[in-house]
Amino acid sequence: MEMGIFTGRESFVAALREGLARAEQQGARELCWLDADFLHWPLSEPAVLDLLTAWARPHRRLRILAPQFESLQQRHPRFVLWRRTWSHVITAGSFEAELLSGAELVGLMLAPGAACVRLFDAENWRGAISAPMAGVRSDELLSRQWFDAIEQRSSDSFAASTLGL
Repeated sequence: MEMGIFTGRESFVAALREGLARAEQQGARELCWLDADFLHWPLSEPAVLDLLTAWARPHRRLRILAPQFESLQQRHPRFVLWRRTWSHVITAGSFEAELLSGAELVGLMLAPGAACVRLFDAENWRGAISAPMAGVRSDELLSRQWFDAIEQRSSDSFAASTLGL
């Protein structure tokens, strides 16, 4: 996929795949994901899980934020199993959905130094994918600040396993 603006659900999914591939190829130490529910992300695709497995080396961190994770757990059972295996590289937090209302971004996949996929309009699937050419780009920096601000207002969620008595 070409860097730049995309429109349409398939283009959004292709941008996510491209961003993950760039993160794995360039050895990004961190992935930051934010979405209202992750329903339309290709998280149960075997190719995506293979990319995540190849990426998940020691000292890597996948940080996931969403208002809730129930719909992700129902829609992406393969990712839930992957999450259990790779729980040592994942942190997940939930936040109040109101934090996304009126936000400039509604979805984000950030691999600092490798790729940034930003979804601006979930209804029309409009967004952008970019990769830094030289140093940190302003869109990556602003996306990171936005992600960090929401993460500060989140609480731990989406446990790798549940204990039952």
